[in-house]
Amino acid sequence: MTSPAPEPDTAREADPGAYAPFAYLSTPNAPLYRRAMRALMAQKERFTVHVRPEQVHAELRSDGGEPVTEEAVAEALERLAQPSWGNLLAFPDSSRVTALEDFYRRRMLFQLSREGEAAERALTQYDAALGTRGALQAVALEDIVVLLTHLRDTARKHVGSPGEVDAASTHQAMRSLRDRFTELAENAVAFMGSIQRTIDLHDADVDAFLAYKEQLIEYLERFIDDLVTRGAHIAALLAEIPADAVELLATVAAGREARDAAPGEAERAATAARETWLRQWAGLADWFVSSPERESEAKLLRSRARAAIPALLAVVRALHDRAGGRTDRTQDFLTLARWFADLPDDGARHRLWRSAFGLSSARHLTVTGETMDAWDATELGNSTPWADAPPLEISPQLRRTGSYERRGKANRVQDRRAAKAVLVAQARQETEQTAAARRRILTTGPQPLSAFGELDPQAFRLFLGLLGDGLAAMGPQATTAQIHTSDGELTVILTQVPGAGIAVLRTPDGELSGPDHLVDIASAVAEPVRADAGPRESGGPAEPGEPTDGVERAADRDDESAGDRVLLSALVAEVSA
Repeated sequence: MTSPAPEPDTAREADPGAYAPFAYLSTPNAPLYRRAMRALMAQKERFTVHVRPEQVHAELRSDGGEPVTEEAVAEALERLAQPSWGNLLAFPDSSRVTALEDFYRRRMLFQLSREGEAAERALTQYDAALGTRGALQAVALEDIVVLLTHLRDTARKHVGSPGEVDAASTHQAMRSLRDRFTELAENAVAFMGSIQRTIDLHDADVDAFLAYKEQLIEYLERFIDDLVTRGAHIAALLAEIPADAVELLATVAAGREARDAAPGEAERAATAARETWLRQWAGLADWFVSSPERESEAKLLRSRARAAIPALLAVVRALHDRAGGRTDRTQDFLTLARWFADLPDDGARHRLWRSAFGLSSARHLTVTGETMDAWDATELGNSTPWADAPPLEISPQLRRTGSYERRGKANRVQDRRAAKAVLVAQARQETEQTAAARRRILTTGPQPLSAFGELDPQAFRLFLGLLGDGLAAMGPQATTAQIHTSDGELTVILTQVPGAGIAVLRTPDGELSGPDHLVDIASAVAEPVRADAGPRESGGPAEPGEPTDGVERAADRDDESAGDRVLLSALVAEVSA
């Protein structure tokens, strides 16, 4: 017993060389090869079997492409005819030999191979599919109504006597119905895909879209109206054609197609064609008729087309906003930050602050010392109800007249230097604590979480915030993330380590455990400490002999940054006063 022949798909997958005719598409000279293959296909359509290089060269001179020499065309044809590609078949051209020396000159005739022709037809179909924009064909809906009406009337007359059916007319109507429906469905899918790419502004010509946006929206609205009316009519016609009538129409169409079958294959061909027609009719019914389990494709298409109209309008608004050059507050603040950085001294920065924000001390808002002492003694919190808080006393004259003017000598301006000094000291202390915490968690390169050891509460709080921001930026799919703090002083790179264990961070208040990651924390202002020291314990003194210049310079820069924050705190205190 001989083994059965392999299936075509299996044989094709087992032989990667079967796709060698497509190999020239990935070569540097691919455009010339593509033009030559098109010229050979054009010659074949004119029933020219063997083609000479000069004929191909003449075709290429009139195809609108770049000029090319006849020698380059001949070389390209020979390359396409090599066995490694196999797009062409080459034969010696002995018809033009008139002298002995002509035998020593290489003259060839070329013919498309079966594989090369199949590859070229596939590429032609590919180019045609990419160049098709698709359309919503309201005329196709009208044609489907006409054809279904004809088939319904035919089935009603001859449902009991199939022998009297006009097979040619019925078969032609069935084929026309199938072709119009297939064209309608494919073009609708292509058109809605192009609409979605336009909405997403992918591969979309913005100028062309803005030029025809009104016609496009009007086109969608008109098709939606036609689909509502024609689709309901088509669904009604399909409901009027019962199952036995569909069987009759499929049998008549299949019987006429089976007449051209080979001898002995008529019965099998008729059965296969009948099953194909029944499947296609079921697909037509599913496209227009909804069921309790699912909605029809026509209804889904109508919903997509309706949703595309507001989406297109939103795209138009976005394009107009983009063309108008709208800016947001972020750019304003960035520009203001550059102005602050360019100023020579703090006095100029204070003047710019007051000019930009209009903030200055409000001396007309004063509170007596007794009131402040009462507030301090009460120790009110944010959660204290208004009913439990001390009342705010309002002068009867202010309540009666709306204005209150105190008689007598005006109060002297209070000296708030002591309060400002307290605020400056508090701000400096907080800045130093933050700087120390940042120096504690700085690294000299990527290192695991488990290498940080025990962290003091201030450093742990800062490190936990950075770790949370890094994990949020990484997301569920990525394996690494890079973030920056809001002031731009720290850069954190967090990398996931596959198969890593559990890291434990210890603090005086407890322990935090989780999957281990590689962490790299670098500072834009503070230089790193010793490369072999790793993270230093918070507040720990330098070892004897350890270089401290980098740390001192970092501390000086932190002090300068602290001075800026102190000035800002003083401004806030002055405003509060």
